[in-house]
Amino acid sequence: MTVIDYDLEFLEDGRHIELISIGMVCDDGREYYAVNRDMPVRKIRKHKWLMENVVPHLPKAHGDERNYQIGLLFNPYDRRVKHKAQIADDVMDFIRAAGPDVQLWANYGAYDHVALAQLWGRMIDLPEGVPMFTCDIQQERARLGLRWDELPQQESGEHNALADARHNQFVRRWLAGQEARTS
Repeated sequence: MTVIDYDLEFLEDGRHIELISIGMVCDDGREYYAVNRDMPVRKIRKHKWLMENVVPHLPKAHGDERNYQIGLLFNPYDRRVKHKAQIADDVMDFIRAAGPDVQLWANYGAYDHVALAQLWGRMIDLPEGVPMFTCDIQQERARLGLRWDELPQQESGEHNALADARHNQFVRRWLAGQEARTS
């Protein structure tokens, strides 16, 4: 089995979940990061928490203040900025390249999995090879009888989808070590 740890940053309003960015790291060493060119910029601008915590991590044009003057949240020319359809194709290829037995892991991953599935439409539209569920770090922590504050803390990059995916991988592996010690 190959594990892919991932994280999505998204806007949710209680009815819709809109992708902002996605980060994935695979146990085979590959990584993937993309920013959704089609994100709802106007809605995000009105969301204080996203503006303070997520937007600062999106790719910026270096030294070009005009981007900020015209209201861009990210550099649209950065190679990591892609249309959602391209992200869906890339993610499908990334997951399939891990082999036939893939396990997805995320931290507080319920919304992440829904947003991931929505890359292709409805849940039943998931491409073959894309798991229909995500294992959750918090569920594993609780199963092992650990408190949230006992988990390794992320030192930097929180709310950058790729940095969060890397941290998720670290924590998942740490949890596996905790279980091995108690067995």
